[in-house]
Amino acid sequence: MEVKRRTIRTLVGKLSSVSEQTRADALSELRLITKHDAESRPLIADAGAIPYLAETLFSNSHAAQEDAAATILNLSISCRDSLVSTRGLLDALSHALSHHRSSTSAAAVQSSAATVYSLLVIDEYRPIVGSKRDIIYSLVDIIKAPNSPPRSVKDALKALFGIALYPLNRGSMIELGAVPVLFSLVLKDGRVGIVEDATAVVAQVAGCEESEEAFRRVSGTGVLVDLIDPATGSSLRTKENAVAALLNLGRCGGEKVVREIREMGLGGNSGAVEGMKEVAESGSAKGKAKALGLLKMIDVGNEKRSGSGSGSGSGILYGYHDSGLDSLLSQSSSN
Repeated sequence: MEVKRRTIRTLVGKLSSVSEQTRADALSELRLITKHDAESRPLIADAGAIPYLAETLFSNSHAAQEDAAATILNLSISCRDSLVSTRGLLDALSHALSHHRSSTSAAAVQSSAATVYSLLVIDEYRPIVGSKRDIIYSLVDIIKAPNSPPRSVKDALKALFGIALYPLNRGSMIELGAVPVLFSLVLKDGRVGIVEDATAVVAQVAGCEESEEAFRRVSGTGVLVDLIDPATGSSLRTKENAVAALLNLGRCGGEKVVREIREMGLGGNSGAVEGMKEVAESGSAKGKAKALGLLKMIDVGNEKRSGSGSGSGSGILYGYHDSGLDSLLSQSSSN
């Protein structure tokens, strides 16, 4: 261990060398060590490498950016406290992300976004990262840019998902334009994985008061209901995310929004109900619970059984009947 510690100190010392080649060689070696030797990560952080790595994200050299960003990402697996407590680290990540259209290489952007996501695994860091509005803005811009590589988009979406897990960050995300960009991605991007990740972020962002107006501006309710309908060919995970988004939207918006979900979304659309039934029967444990919650919230079961629309709803599903769905709702009510 002592030999390893001395070796690391020597390498970290070379990061301040006046020789660009010496710095580059040390960076490359540290990247490999942090990738393959978990035991060395805290030693590298303790040796003072992080400020040098953060500074290197401002470099004009793509190779240096990529080695530094990848090393920081590797350190984030084991040394999140050391990273967050390092002054300027989040600003350096923000710089790398904000220059994704120009001076930062795609690989460095991807590692920086992945680092943000890794830090957000810790609950206490979510408000800290969320307070960096320039990070949120840059992540939104990455998924907005038409020339962003798919990997950059996926890493940015994961980081946005982590940010949205903290409720007070959701309003900032909406204010910085996340909602139209996310829905545009859902509507225009045919890649299943990206649509799944985008709807996962949408589901989280829906859980705040500001979401009602933001979603209305992009006809979000209708888009989400269409995603649930089996006729659109959405994956089960996308359906689960759409269900979760509608549930959160209704819970935060109150009866007005619930009525809008009924009228705009489920009016005569038995396909969407079939989609919710699929999630309730075949989805994940969380997905099943959310599907049943949404069905109860829009009072589908009551309207179908009454057949008159005289309940709390408006009778929009009049004439639609499914014994399996009745059974699911009845079982859920008895639990």
